[in-house]
Amino acid sequence: MIDHEALELDRILREEAITPLFQPIVDAGCQGIFGYEALARGPSDSALHSPLTLFDTARHTGRLVELDLLCRRLAIEAFAALDLPGRLFLNVMPTSLLEDDFREGLTRAFLDGVGLSPERVVIELTEHLPIHDYALMRQAVDHYRRMGFQVALDDLGAGYSSLRHWAELRPDFVKVDRHFVQDIDRDPGKCQFLNSLLEVSRSLGCRVIAEGIETAGEQRCLWGMNCALMQGYYFARPARDPLRRLAGPAPTPRAVTGSFGTRAAMLCRHLPPVARGTPVPEVVARFRHEPNLRCLAVLDDDQRPVGVVRQHEFLSLFANPFSHSLHARRPIDALMDRRMLVAEETMPLEALSRHITGSTQGRQDDFVIVDAEGRYRGLGQVLDLLREITALQVRSARQANPLTGLPGNEVINDTLAARLAAGEPFVAVYADLDSFKAYNDVYGYACGDQVILALGRMLQESAGEDGFVGHVGGDDFMLVLAPGDARERCEAILERFACFIPAFYSEAHRRAGGFDGRDRHDRACFVPLMTLSLAYCPIAGGAGLAAMDVANRLAELKRQAKRQAGNSLFIDRRR
Repeated sequence: MIDHEALELDRILREEAITPLFQPIVDAGCQGIFGYEALARGPSDSALHSPLTLFDTARHTGRLVELDLLCRRLAIEAFAALDLPGRLFLNVMPTSLLEDDFREGLTRAFLDGVGLSPERVVIELTEHLPIHDYALMRQAVDHYRRMGFQVALDDLGAGYSSLRHWAELRPDFVKVDRHFVQDIDRDPGKCQFLNSLLEVSRSLGCRVIAEGIETAGEQRCLWGMNCALMQGYYFARPARDPLRRLAGPAPTPRAVTGSFGTRAAMLCRHLPPVARGTPVPEVVARFRHEPNLRCLAVLDDDQRPVGVVRQHEFLSLFANPFSHSLHARRPIDALMDRRMLVAEETMPLEALSRHITGSTQGRQDDFVIVDAEGRYRGLGQVLDLLREITALQVRSARQANPLTGLPGNEVINDTLAARLAAGEPFVAVYADLDSFKAYNDVYGYACGDQVILALGRMLQESAGEDGFVGHVGGDDFMLVLAPGDARERCEAILERFACFIPAFYSEAHRRAGGFDGRDRHDRACFVPLMTLSLAYCPIAGGAGLAAMDVANRLAELKRQAKRQAGNSLFIDRRR
């Protein structure tokens, strides 16, 4: 059989009978395609059609590097021929890096042949054999980086010592094994594991890609955890000619609350409940067979919770030797605690925290999680909630602008994506100061920071409780407003700005209306007092746009607004 497969492999290599497929990697933050992983398939009528069988045969016959290089070349040629956007993720065997390609630069030659830049290519190290010489592997990875490539580590959490690979090679991306993604919205343990990986990745300057996403629940949970890069059948299967953009906005939580809109569902422990009317001895036996079981929910015939049974309180009733005979014939309804905290699975964690701390429902160690119809989903623990709230606060602090404390770019993208996914109309506004650089040059950065702080506070006050204000960076801000009074709010912002900005200038400059300075080409010119340009972009409900589309529109509108003299509001009137 091996001889037959070896002959078939020889034919495939000789005829280059490999079909490159591409599966998109989605950026949920900007609702677009980040790149594509290139995959290989043998001929459809061949025993080596499956990539597992194909590469196993190549390894057994000593032709693994030859096959690896062929798949790499064909993927590069197909990617260029299809003119696909974003990055190309190339699966590469570590053994190939240490052999021909490392010495001869074959991948760079393949790219030069089709006019593709190395900066658009990610070398994805795929484990099939253990790495024995890390010093040589680091040398190979550094060699690729010097040529402009980035490096990804595949299947983190599976295979040969992948955590050591991460520590030794310091990749630009790590792809989390699908085991840790499957049912993550139903498994708090997997949520905690991935949260830890995300924290480590941020400290190392690395990005996490979650593989194997197959359900909307998994996607929402990951998005809520601020894991933006995702891949899986939920978005698209591998294809010879893959999609160029998402068919519609990727599902997001119903609303962004606080920093990331993380929901109660991520705390859900799916513990089998007991039905109302269950005999007390059955519940006693359950607790004694599962000593780590802290609490059980009691459900009615419609799967809605009617009470809870807490282990410690419940079993303490049976300390008396007469208790068994007293309760043996009673249903659990008679002993359950009807005072329970209930949270809908879509409730943001910040709201859940307020709900629990403000509750008078007795003990608050555990709470029941239900779906939108009030049916049982599972139980949550306050300890898990505290852990996630703390992690949210830490992540929020890291992503906030250090000067203003306002949300930064990632949260701005998340907010736009959530509003687009909700399908309701809103207005996106980009705010940019005019003549700010010249002001900084004359008055210094300390005074410039005071201007930005004042503008940030004023925008927050003007946006109102229902509005959102983010700090893009420097003197650029983003607002998301309800459409009803958005124009009036913008006009009020311009009026307030015109009133307070002169206070940041000297008396002489106020009287002159500006000062003598230099333009961006270092030519002498008169610099007027700072003005504010607002680019106003109404977004219709169900527009089918991605966050990146909105950002591109605003960039175009901002250029138009800055062409107008003075404080300006440029409104996009296209339908």
